[in-house]
Amino acid sequence: MTDAARTTATISRLGHQGDGVADGPLFAPRTLPGETVSGIAEGSRLTSIRIETPSEHRVQPPCRHYKSCGGCQLQHASDSFVAEWKTDVVRNALSAQGLETEFRTIHTSPARSRRRATLAVRRTKKGAMAGFHGQASDVITEIPDCQLLEPALMAAIPVAEALALAGASRKTPLAVTVTTSEAGLDMLVKNGKPLDGPLRIELAQLADRHRITRLTWDDELVAMEQPPVQPFGTALVCPPPGAFLQATREGEAALLDGVLEITKGAKRIVDLFAGCGTFALPLAQAAEVHAVEGEREMVAALDAGWRKAKGLKKVTTETRDLFRNPLLPEDLNPFGAAFDAAVIDPPRAGAEAQIAQLAKARTPVIAYVSCNPVSFARDAKTLVAAGYSLDWVQAVDQFRWSAHTELVARFTLKD
Repeated sequence: MTDAARTTATISRLGHQGDGVADGPLFAPRTLPGETVSGIAEGSRLTSIRIETPSEHRVQPPCRHYKSCGGCQLQHASDSFVAEWKTDVVRNALSAQGLETEFRTIHTSPARSRRRATLAVRRTKKGAMAGFHGQASDVITEIPDCQLLEPALMAAIPVAEALALAGASRKTPLAVTVTTSEAGLDMLVKNGKPLDGPLRIELAQLADRHRITRLTWDDELVAMEQPPVQPFGTALVCPPPGAFLQATREGEAALLDGVLEITKGAKRIVDLFAGCGTFALPLAQAAEVHAVEGEREMVAALDAGWRKAKGLKKVTTETRDLFRNPLLPEDLNPFGAAFDAAVIDPPRAGAEAQIAQLAKARTPVIAYVSCNPVSFARDAKTLVAAGYSLDWVQAVDQFRWSAHTELVARFTLKD
């Protein structure tokens, strides 16, 4: 291919997915602002990219799989650049809603700290292979030297391959979600063969041989040596297979530290989108907590963890779809005994309906944990318009080298 067929462009910024953006717009993966690049324009994307003038923030990717693997998007950028960019993603989302606030220093999880991942695992003519899909590709890249996953999670790769040999078809790869726990590896397998008697026996033997603490095949429990518990404060919780869990211990600790600081001194706290108790159970060391979550099995896990723990204050639970049926002001101020503080940790869509009711209830302090700066900024605007002050925001980067940004923020009701 001749140079005449190539397009030259200057990258002006990064988009929300971490791709460089040039005039057009033209999207160029794994480029940085200020760089001059060339490539083949295919619609709005630039492919076969060559860096003509590199940025001062460009670094050698720490992982040898980066070129072919789609698990990370930003290993070519310095840590300082990524930290500033992720903070600016949150700052710009707020600015688009006309909001400003104090930004604390971003907390970034270290390398090799991810405790949960979904591996793509395929049977091959010679055996099996496990890894991540390549960027915008169905091709699986093996990751024996992954810099993202905890060593205990890396140990699951050959186990996932053994599961594929036992129960995968040649046409469809398995999706194997692996989570480290206090007891060992918790594995959930999707897209496997139907679970008949012989396969169940083989999988149970495999789980015993590889010391898998819990193995779930689609929705059926195959083996459980002991419950794969997670520590939330002083409580131990056994989440349902595949249930939400913060990606790293360090990221969870940073979010929890923020929530504890925001709610300090509160006697009664409502925890909305409570999951299995990530915040509710640590908060119960100092306050009574009402935990509300839409998934019944997660609520049951939270309640069981509280009942088995010692020294915690009262935790009540409620299964409720907070999108369709948010807690109303009368729920948040029952019989005049209002909650002193609220914690809210919604999915990416945010919590538009519930935030509107919190604002009407005039809950004095709100700790908002978010995995989407755009929906957070929309909800923040609602709270500020209702008389709340957005006191500070801290970005939390627990999806290292990705374009994903999380945060915790403090809202207080003005006098």
